[in-house]
Amino acid sequence: MTALPKKYYTPEEYLALEEKAVYKSEYFDGQIYPMGDFEGDTPEAMAGAKPAHNAIRENLSIEIGSFLKKKGCRSYSSDQRVFVPATGLYAYPDLVIVCGKPEFSDSQTSSLTNPVVLIEVLSQSTANYDRGEKFELYREIPTLREYLLVDSRRVWVELWRKSEQGIWSLMFESKSLDATVHLEAIQADLLLADLYANTEDLPETVFRIR
Repeated sequence: MTALPKKYYTPEEYLALEEKAVYKSEYFDGQIYPMGDFEGDTPEAMAGAKPAHNAIRENLSIEIGSFLKKKGCRSYSSDQRVFVPATGLYAYPDLVIVCGKPEFSDSQTSSLTNPVVLIEVLSQSTANYDRGEKFELYREIPTLREYLLVDSRRVWVELWRKSEQGIWSLMFESKSLDATVHLEAIQADLLLADLYANTEDLPETVFRIR
């Protein structure tokens, strides 16, 4: 992800800017990072996401949202900001799942602090960050139990899960539309073919992405 021109922003400055911004940005360590699967460096370019990314995010919302109607949990779309107090990260996961009463870091109830599952749809501009540093920061959320990654460039899904000892492990990885990923935190089974519906037949085989 690419930061705005180098300048240190306080969390308060970031939140004030975010309230008025026309596109969402994440924040960490004094830097603001515009979101989006983009090519270019203008706010308009940064705000966009490619069709496959949008379709997968919508599919996830539909599949999980309908399942959670019968559970004591709820899901939030990518408009829901998450705050990690231990690291100072403010982020907008593609989908957030909370079980029990949602907890927020401020009176405006805009920054959630107690997700149990976070889901990111990987794009060209965010894949390395979502798999690497961002995941490290997310792991500092005490309530977080599972982290699901769904690639929007080809069929590839990974699920990471935290053990009772606090150790994160890769519990599932598949590149097949016939596979099913199990979210233990909400006892849900998701068929990859459903997650990748309407994505223009993304390849199931691994290939080099430049």
